[in-house]
This record gives sequence, structure tokens and C-alpha cells, in this order.
Amino acid sequence: MSKKIVFSLFIIIFFAQNALSDILKVVDGDTIKISGKKIRFSGIDAPEINQNCIKNKKKISCGILAKEALIKKIGSKIPKCINEGKDIYKRTLAECFVNGESLSKFLVRNGYAFAYRKYSKKFIEDERFAKKNKLGLWSMKFKYPWEFRKL
Repeated sequence: MSKKIVFSLFIIIFFAQNALSDILKVVDGDTIKISGKKIRFSGIDAPEINQNCIKNKKKISCGILAKEALIKKIGSKIPKCINEGKDIYKRTLAECFVNGESLSKFLVRNGYAFAYRKYSKKFIEDERFAKKNKLGLWSMKFKYPWEFRKL
């Protein structure tokens, strides 16, 4: 491949990634922004960005871990979201999908978020699966995000 073609491909990829980052931003493990509009995933709760967990006596940034899992799952796609209303903070609540798969279900089933029983019973079975198989945060010592926020 010639240097000119390689450079052209680099430019196309660079601008495509920048265009995507202008449209989509992953805020944390359960919140995204699409075209500047904040969307909070309904029915789940992921660790806060500054929240730590313990694994093998080492601190792990479980908030960052959850965010990175979401970023990886979304890839270069723009999620399609089904609006479910507003929360008490006026954020849009929605269930969002990539390639027809629920991001909330993915996060809970793989142990990066929890079923938020206070508001929904939808993802309880997925949480049981993750817990039983010690996936994600279930392989660590942690505080539930709603407990961490009270500290």
C-alpha cells in the first residue's frame, strides 16, 4: 500500500472518530450523552467514577472499569435509546441498545452495574447470573453505588 493511501485512510479514521466523539460521550457506567443530551440508563446503577473496589488486596477503580466496559461495548456505534421519562434530576431515563442488545442488560449481566431495585425489577435475573458466576464487580469487594453515594 502506498504512503498516500495509508495517510488518506488515517485521515478518514481520524475524522470519523472525532465526528463520533462530537455526537456520543460516555459519562460513566450508566450515563451517556448523545448530541449533548444526557441519558441515564433506567433500571440500573453503576459505580461512581471515583468509586473503588478491592480485588486481591488492591484498589481497583470500579467506576472507571464500568465506564470502560460500556465504551468497549458501544464501540463505534451510536446507541438507539427508548425514552422512559425523566428522573428527579430532570435527566432523560432510557434503555439504550447497540445492535439490538440492551446496554443495561449487558452491564448488569457482566457485573459492571447492578439492578436498581428501588426503581425497577427488570434486571434482577441478570444480576443473579453475574453474582453466581462472580463476574465483574462480583469478583471483588465493593459497596453498592447507592451506599457509596451516602458516604
